[in-house]
Amino acid sequence: MARYTGPVCKLCRREGEKLFLKGSRCLTPKCSFERRSYPPGEHGRDNQFRRGRASDYLLQLREKQKARRIYGVMERQFSRYFRRATQRVGLTGTNLLVLLETRLDNVVYRLGWADSRAQARQLVQHGHITLNGRKTSVPSALVSAGDSIGVRNESMKNNYFKILREDLDDRQVPRWLSLDTRNVSANILNLPARDDIDVSINEQLVVEYYSRR
Repeated sequence: MARYTGPVCKLCRREGEKLFLKGSRCLTPKCSFERRSYPPGEHGRDNQFRRGRASDYLLQLREKQKARRIYGVMERQFSRYFRRATQRVGLTGTNLLVLLETRLDNVVYRLGWADSRAQARQLVQHGHITLNGRKTSVPSALVSAGDSIGVRNESMKNNYFKILREDLDDRQVPRWLSLDTRNVSANILNLPARDDIDVSINEQLVVEYYSRR
């Protein structure tokens, strides 16, 4: 299963904004974007002073790349999500975000069980998470309304989950999720609406990018 293994702070600098790929570290002065907000590369510092209006294609490309990087999805898989979004009823852009938002690793992140989507992906891959009572190690598994998510009984003996259970009472989850802090489990109440997805993505630009191809 392909994934990006390079320095993630470089991705934030390339997009010109924090993507919160390192969780709580992004909120501290140690965040690389705080110290070097200009694009990476030999001429990155000079590019921040470059004059001229960005082309429509560049804006569309950057928005697509930002969406990919926020959710930790590679190019080929992201294209498949877009094709599936076009086949659903409704706005293609909203459908795309709903597909990305209902990935299992993203749901684990939204529940506050991980500080970042990358950490949530690792929890799923290591077999700590259950979907409808069955262990799954597929971060890209899509959840549906009525599904239940939990932590394996064996994994609850791990210190990570023991500490997590103590901290869950203060966690706020999206309204399309229902969290049981005592049992460290959750239910999918319904699919998220666009208002429930708090990512800084202009999905219409992503749609326009693929419409050019």
